[in-house]
Amino acid sequence: MDKSKSPAPIKPEISIDVLERIDVRVATIERVEDVRGSDKLVKLTVDFGDHKRTILAGMKHERAQPNEIEGKQALFVVNLEPRKMMGEVSEGMLFDIGYADGLTPVLAVPEKEVPNGSRAG
Repeated sequence: MDKSKSPAPIKPEISIDVLERIDVRVATIERVEDVRGSDKLVKLTVDFGDHKRTILAGMKHERAQPNEIEGKQALFVVNLEPRKMMGEVSEGMLFDIGYADGLTPVLAVPEKEVPNGSRAG
């Protein structure tokens, strides 16, 4: 780990009500599959406890074995508009750490297992 790298500047302030509109939840990644025709995207089948969703994540370049995250809990933004990519619809966003800073991303995960669907914040 490169400890000499300075953190990115803090983004502009937002109000608490803007933050409260972002719905971040814990879910278990059940399955990781290739997205046909994409050298970057994988399709995650994710269990939120009361329902499952398909979430696309661009992690093929960062992980030699993307399916190594199957069975792990992670954080997801669940109230984004669905987005179609490479013929598939993504129903949220995987929360990761490091990508925006040019680091190899890692999952944002709970310290210990919690019920799927638990809210962050």
